[in-house]
Amino acid sequence: MKRIALLSAVALLLGVGLIFSVYASADRSEPGTSADPLVTRSFVEEYVQRQLGQAPSGGGTWQIVTLSPGQVFLGGDGTEFIVRGGQVVVVDPTGSGIPSLTSGTNLTNGRTIPANHLGLVPRKDGRGLKANTNVIIMYRGSAEVR
Repeated sequence: MKRIALLSAVALLLGVGLIFSVYASADRSEPGTSADPLVTRSFVEEYVQRQLGQAPSGGGTWQIVTLSPGQVFLGGDGTEFIVRGGQVVVVDPTGSGIPSLTSGTNLTNGRTIPANHLGLVPRKDGRGLKANTNVIIMYRGSAEVR
């Protein structure tokens, strides 16, 4: 009887030990393996720089241009602009207008654009802004000043 109890206790301990060892090793990766690689600081910095270098094309940075009275700012395809100071009117030979991203309206030919207003030139088809006074414009994309 003692022998059966002893064998049962040993079997129970082996079973519990087996269960815990399987649980402890289940899907746990050791650091430095292919499942959980260690990386160096230089690798991370190089990766971040490579990702930052893949910025979208088409002029991802804002540029500033100053117009004198009578000068015309013509935007290219998808050019965004903000009138920072001065007074400008819309130039639109197509009759389609310039979308105002600030107010959600369409700015038609000859209409004055308020300061700090974000607009978009959808196509390079002669749409733009004409300065009535000295004007500062921030823009992102391509543009031409005449």
